[in-house]
Amino acid sequence: MTTKRGLITDSFKVVKKARNGVKREKRPTPPPPQKGEEQQCVLSSCLEPETETVREEELQRLTHFDLNWRFGPCTGISRLQRWERAKLHGLSPPEEIRDLLLQTHTDPEYNLSLWSEYPL
Repeated sequence: MTTKRGLITDSFKVVKKARNGVKREKRPTPPPPQKGEEQQCVLSSCLEPETETVREEELQRLTHFDLNWRFGPCTGISRLQRWERAKLHGLSPPEEIRDLLLQTHTDPEYNLSLWSEYPL
């Protein structure tokens, strides 16, 4: 006696969604701003500056340092302690990170690692 082995798809009905007959209307593209005319921002993304501030760029570099496991774990210690430990073990951490941390040693947002908010 052979038992027919069914597929999981055999036990469920095939249900197809009906397509809406309504197509989305395409909006015409707005004309380019005229010379001397200021462009108005409609989207919320226009309200943010196009370029990152220096602080955001520095914090981004420090986040990349935190995420790079080549320099060892970063939980439970400050970024500067991690940098010094990596240097002690010959892992060649970037000098620019150390310089940045020494310049901003009073700011906890710079000193504490990305994972400092999570309990150990």
